[in-house]
Amino acid sequence: MKKRIFSGIQPSGNLHLGNYLGAIKQWVDLQDEYETIFCVVDLHAITVPQDPEELRKKTLEIAKIYLASGIDPTKSTLFVQSQVQEHTELAWILNTLARLGDLEKMTQFKDKSEKNEKETVGVGLFDYPVLMASDILLYDTNVVPVGKDQMQHIELTRNLAERFNKRFGETFVIPEGKLSKEGALIMGLDDPTKKMSKSAPSEYNYIALSDTAETVHRKIKKAVTDSGSEIVYSDDKPALKNLINIYSLLSGKTTQDIEVMYVGKGYGDFKTDLAEVVVNFLAPFQERLANISDDDALAILESGAEKARELARIKMKQVREKIGLLV
Repeated sequence: MKKRIFSGIQPSGNLHLGNYLGAIKQWVDLQDEYETIFCVVDLHAITVPQDPEELRKKTLEIAKIYLASGIDPTKSTLFVQSQVQEHTELAWILNTLARLGDLEKMTQFKDKSEKNEKETVGVGLFDYPVLMASDILLYDTNVVPVGKDQMQHIELTRNLAERFNKRFGETFVIPEGKLSKEGALIMGLDDPTKKMSKSAPSEYNYIALSDTAETVHRKIKKAVTDSGSEIVYSDDKPALKNLINIYSLLSGKTTQDIEVMYVGKGYGDFKTDLAEVVVNFLAPFQERLANISDDDALAILESGAEKARELARIKMKQVREKIGLLV
């Protein structure tokens, strides 16, 4: 039997090349090798304030982006998290095993809470790694494709599964995080020390999947570069390395090929060509996206939710029996 993969993206902000290259592109490539389950994690999104209408709109938009990117509903299960109620039920049960110290160590919570007074940060933001653990464990997930910044959450998921299994008997599969290479963490165009982020204050941090050709050229032109003028792929040039990664992942050329292509050329030529590579990817993607109707996307999501509910019901019946709840 194929191993099972689970992953998801929050329906908030503008999805960008970092989301595509670091996550969705990897998922598309894994569909034939694994049994794949992909989710729009709307319950995670509401750990910070959301406009209800915008949340509904973004949830459907993310599903359509999955489909336009190549997620195949005949190969993968695609659904919305909140439409499978077992996610929150299992999260509560795992909360009884999670420790305050576990969650206080989560670097993403530290980063997000530092932007606000700690007293005003919601409990949901503090606790969302436990909900993430329930997302994964509910489906006997073997492998979770993640970026470096999420590996700490996979370790928490493994710890919670092991604690449950030790106390109540073998119940959960212990998942592994699958970290890709260059695509795992695409950095910001305006700051190569921080990842490309849909919540970044400046639009020049990211290239949105909805950006026009003109916008792409403007953003790439303004992207920061390193000292010197040679096009070399080196840790000593983090800004240029990030741009070469984007070029490589979208064009299929190796980083070595790209270095050779630009011997004797400067940043101007490289950036102009990189912008064209990005536009050549976005144009057909945006056309596919425009051709997916809301009704078609909703039908696919409902079909996926039915499949997910059946798996979730089986697992939660087992969990309830193990911990002594009436079934």
